[in-house]
This record gives sequence, C-alpha cells and structure tokens, in this order.
Amino acid sequence: MHRSDENGQMDAVDALNEIAFWLERGRAATFKVQAFRKAAEIIGRLEPGEVEARARDGRLKSMKGIGDRTYQVIRQAVEGAVPEYLEDLRQRNAEPLAGGAGGELHAALRGDLHSHSDWSDGGSPIPLMADAARLLGREYLALTDHSPNLKIANGLSAERLAEQLDVVAAFNAESPRGGGKTNGNGFRLLSGIEVDILESGELDQEPELLARLDIVVASVHSKLRSDRTTMTERMLKGIRDPHTNVLGHCTGRLVEGSRGTRPPSEFDAKEVFAACAEHNVAVEINSRPERQDPPDDLIQLALDAGCVFSIDSDAHAPGQLDFLHYGAERAALNHVPTERIITTWPLEKLLEWSAGS
Repeated sequence: MHRSDENGQMDAVDALNEIAFWLERGRAATFKVQAFRKAAEIIGRLEPGEVEARARDGRLKSMKGIGDRTYQVIRQAVEGAVPEYLEDLRQRNAEPLAGGAGGELHAALRGDLHSHSDWSDGGSPIPLMADAARLLGREYLALTDHSPNLKIANGLSAERLAEQLDVVAAFNAESPRGGGKTNGNGFRLLSGIEVDILESGELDQEPELLARLDIVVASVHSKLRSDRTTMTERMLKGIRDPHTNVLGHCTGRLVEGSRGTRPPSEFDAKEVFAACAEHNVAVEINSRPERQDPPDDLIQLALDAGCVFSIDSDAHAPGQLDFLHYGAERAALNHVPTERIITTWPLEKLLEWSAGS
C-alpha cells in the first residue's frame, strides 16, 4: 500500500489517505478515519506549493478540518519524510490480517466482486476505492452499490445506476489504470450492483440495466426472520433470475460488531445451493469479520452441491478491501478448491462466466 512521488518522497495527500486505509483495515472508529480522509480532501484542493507554504508557516493549522495530528502528518510529509504516525501504522500492520491456512489461497485471488462507494452507503469516492484495490494487487474490482429498495443505504435508482455506469466507463477509458480487457497496470473496475432480492423474489432493479452490468450480486436485506418456506422460495426466485451471478451473504447473520449480533435466516440450504449449482450462481464467502457468512456447515453443503464460490470483501471503505484475508482463511479451512473460487479466475474467464451464467 506504500506510495511515493517520483523523487521518492511521500505526498501529503497520499500519506493521509494511507493512514485512513490502515485505520479502516484495523476497524478503527469511523470518526477517526474520516478525520484523515477529510484532511486529504481539504489539502487536495490546494496547489502543492501552497500546501507546503501553509504547513511550514503554520497557517494550515487554522484551516477548518485540519487538527493537530493531521497537521503533523502533513508537515512531516512536505519536509520529505514518511510521517511518524504512518510509519508506526505500517509497522503495526506488517502482518496479514489472517495467515496460516489462507495465505496461499489469498495469494491466488485476482479480484473482488462486492464493494460499495459513497454513491450508496460506502464512505469513499469510486476512484479512491479503485485505487486502493489496484495498490493491493487486485486485477479487478466490482463496484456493487445498493439498489433502490434499501433506502437506509441510499440505494441507487435506475437513473443513478445509469449515471454510475457512465462513470465506471469513463474511469476505465480515461484513467491510466483503466480501459481494455485489463489496463496496462493490470486493473479494471467492473460495473455491478448488490441488488435486493425483494419479498416477491424479484430483483430490485430494471432488467435492462441489470443486463448491462458485469456483475450482479443478489442479496436478502429485509424480513430476515421470515419462516423457512417463505425465505427459501424468495431466495430460489432470486437465484433463478438470469441476471444473478452471485448470492450475497446468504444467511444475513451478524456474529459481532457495532450493530450487535443477528441469527442466521432459516431456509432450505440444500435446495438453495442446488439451485445455485444448476443456474451457475456463485455462493459468496463474505469476508467481513462481523458476517463470516455462510457458516462453515453451509459452506460444506454448498461444496457438496457442486457450487462455485466468490470470496468478496463487501468493503465499504478502502481499508476494508483487505478483508479478503479473512474470507481466504475460512475457504481454506473448509477445503474449498481454488479452481472453484471465481475470484481466482483471470478477468476474461470471469466475464465469460458472468455473461453466460
């Protein structure tokens, strides 16, 4: 995640954003992360020479949104040093989030098919998410903001999704990190959505728009305590929709975190996973620590059913993209074969699969 300018010096904006990345990765409080993101945004609007002048004479301290710690980071960066706070975070985060059994599998992962930007309930702009994915060594990242039914998450209307498709296309065409099958630096931003499977089993977006996307992750976000029969039928209809590529966090459970805990929803897992196998829908291994979804016993059932899997971060911030370590560890411990994990596939193979699934 380290980055310097052509002279080997640390850019102040990059230093602030990298600090935010490490804090997000370590699941720090949101307000702490946002202090560094906000400071990066503020000085990013200034000319480099002006940032340096204001840092050296102290005027930067009087700018709204620049605190003592962020000022110290900026001052040390413009003086040509790696800021002490950043260096400390780098050292404390030198080890992978999860190692052991998942290390080899994590190294085989090429991409991530579930992420959110500030277009829905993520905390960062699209380019920042894409840039972090590239710096982590990803070859592709699917942008999967929420669909309109999830109003609490600022889900995308058809009009906003169409607009976002243009933004993704422009990023891939104009950025040195975009364009083509994969760009020169081996990265492509994929268009996508995390679409709600509604109570009716319908997908919560216009079919014409879903058909234009590279990746469709379909998830249940409401009425999670429905009875087993109702939930099974709802999920089966969503899986059978020809636009669905990935079944997201299938039980909806929460095992820890600020939102508390939530038991898994009840459904006929054998029937659901048989449908996933039949319709070529990947079962997501969601890497968020608070989800750990599906549970181990359901991963085994999905394996027995012949399913393929997608190890995804479900990142809502750049630092959370590194959560793939957790998903890789769980997949390895459950002996999921690498070749059945679609996020280890090259981009061309993945897109051929998603177009035909």
